[in-house]
Amino acid sequence: MPDGDGSRADGRIRRTWSEAEFAGALRALESRYWDRHPFHQRLHDGLLSDDELRLWAANRWYYQRCLPQKDAAIIANCPLPEVRRQWLARIVYHDGVDAHSGGAEKWLRLAEAVGLERDEVLSERLVLPGVRFAVDAYVGFALRRPWLEAVASGLTELFSPGLLTHRLHRMREHYPWVAEDGLAYFTARIEVVAAEGQALLDLVVTSARTRAEQEACVSALAFKCDVLWAVLDTVDYYCGGTGPRGVARQ
Repeated sequence: MPDGDGSRADGRIRRTWSEAEFAGALRALESRYWDRHPFHQRLHDGLLSDDELRLWAANRWYYQRCLPQKDAAIIANCPLPEVRRQWLARIVYHDGVDAHSGGAEKWLRLAEAVGLERDEVLSERLVLPGVRFAVDAYVGFALRRPWLEAVASGLTELFSPGLLTHRLHRMREHYPWVAEDGLAYFTARIEVVAAEGQALLDLVVTSARTRAEQEACVSALAFKCDVLWAVLDTVDYYCGGTGPRGVARQ
């Protein structure tokens, strides 16, 4: 990471990063994003069985349905009305304006398109313990940590546009039996995620005013990357793939 400012235990003074340095430290975590996970690689190579695809969709649902709770925790902890107003739109995006709209509803349609019953997904009986633990930890992080750190944890949006485009292409190529309506989550997300990611980066970079706050934001983003990897580690293991960080299952 770049040199910086703020007090340190060894007595040296570390300067606050410039906005460019801070943004660079955040973007440097892209190599830890879950697009490189072995499970995603198998998904994109068309190597998943129908049952594996369904298990992935059912477990990813738990992550999707918890996102509005994470966002509500950020609003509850944030004292700035301008940020709360901005963040409210994220809850509406996922929950929709009614029961038939929103990102969560689009994910349920994907689950149905890969062969799951809606009630089965909503029951969460297919959610694996490791997935539940990781996602609950993410929501708990947003509840307990300062709002700026919780916001910074969402900067994985910076890394997702390429993944979403690649996934959409690969799913159409390798899983043509999945109805196009079931892919609406990805097509809709591609349209907004790049702008959302940039707006989020701008908010974090301008709001973190000390080196300590900047480093806490970088740590928060690293934590989120670990949460996403833990979700796929669990699904991959139950599918008979690899264990954590690509270690072969015995």
